[in-house]
Amino acid sequence: MTEELLRSLPSIERLLARPEVVRLCEQLGRDRVRDLLRDITEEIRREIIEGRLSANGRPDLLIDEIEKRMRERSARISQPSLRRVVNATGVIIHTNLGRAPLARAAAEAIKETASHYSNLEYDLDRGERGRRESHCRELLARLTGARSAVVVNNNAAAVLLVLNTLAEGGEVIVSRGELIEIGGSFRIPDVMEKSGARLREVGTTNRTRIEDYQRAINQDTKLILRVHPSNYRIIGFTERPSAAEIADLARRALLPSFEDLGSGCLIDLSPYGVTDEPVVSESFKAGMSVVSFSGDKMLGGPQAGIIAGERELMDRVRKNPLMRALRVDKMTYAAIEATLRLYERGAAHRDVPVIRAIAATRDRVAERAERFSEDVEKRTEGRVRASLEEGASVIGGGSAPEVKLATVLVALESNELSARSIEEMLRGHAIPVIARTERDRVMIDLRTVAEDEESIILDALGP
Repeated sequence: MTEELLRSLPSIERLLARPEVVRLCEQLGRDRVRDLLRDITEEIRREIIEGRLSANGRPDLLIDEIEKRMRERSARISQPSLRRVVNATGVIIHTNLGRAPLARAAAEAIKETASHYSNLEYDLDRGERGRRESHCRELLARLTGARSAVVVNNNAAAVLLVLNTLAEGGEVIVSRGELIEIGGSFRIPDVMEKSGARLREVGTTNRTRIEDYQRAINQDTKLILRVHPSNYRIIGFTERPSAAEIADLARRALLPSFEDLGSGCLIDLSPYGVTDEPVVSESFKAGMSVVSFSGDKMLGGPQAGIIAGERELMDRVRKNPLMRALRVDKMTYAAIEATLRLYERGAAHRDVPVIRAIAATRDRVAERAERFSEDVEKRTEGRVRASLEEGASVIGGGSAPEVKLATVLVALESNELSARSIEEMLRGHAIPVIARTERDRVMIDLRTVAEDEESIILDALGP
């Protein structure tokens, strides 16, 4: 029977002529389908020889098996690598899940700009070539209190560009307590080394005074750097000069001052419990020369690094040859501008998803959680039980590490399914739902779930 089955394996050309395979060729391309068929028939050949596939003694069933595997394989590879997911973890700026989701206005701006030609480097008033760096410059200046601004592809690029422009070949003074490591093992000293500037450490890990900076200034000093510890806190016996003290010392020494704010808030979020993330405009009120921050964290926009500061310094940054390597594209400018317009109109609390999630009260989340838990039990006919439990959401993305936002969690459990099975069922849905498990229960935090995404979770738990 083994020999008979092997002889009955259809040729690739015969398979390519079958109607279902022809349809798949239209989706994936004939060459891709041919390669898949070769892989599948070789798998089946090995399984027949090893006695793991008998086709119930019916050679005609081999074609059915090949087409079945072809359908499964093609469905899997047809999925895009980068896919939409529902974030039910309660981590608002989730780096693994793409950080900040864009406001609807920003997404629409990307679509409009990406689908057509644009004036990316064309001056419509003068009818001649323009500069892409002009986009968002005035808007950023107004919202931050700076004189000018530049956009690059992320905040690490922003730090690299500022250090290279203002301090290449010289020394940059920075506190030992601010030599931080950010996500992906990127360290401030490493970025500084690549910039061509030399690190001059002052103070100690937990205490640095303004006098430490003052004593370190010499003929090689080019810049004084202050780094906001976005993703960690030193508590207890600590001391750190304020931005105003750093700015004043730099001004008296005829040096520029630079503050890396990391996450970067444009509005005060302390009414919602976020008290340790500085507002960008406060740095300029304190007298800092240059500030950099991320676009896709607390700002709630696309991945970008924003550099704002004194006009003369920004002109130098803009003319740096590295600017071309670190610049952003038209879609990023479109999304940033649309996001900034929401701040300008005072609509960020309502329309920027990150800010909206932070601003959501515990009671508001509780109302949704109670209604959603009832919907879960109705949809699953009691197969999955949903109960409410007090919990805490976090900001994430290396921002405000000590902040916990009171929330109400929906705990899912079942007598028929383990927590792992429920989690896999959610994650394996057409639109994957990402949740966390605790004590053999799946925990859903609706703070990070848009209201129109609740139905996706219910469909994943269905029927």
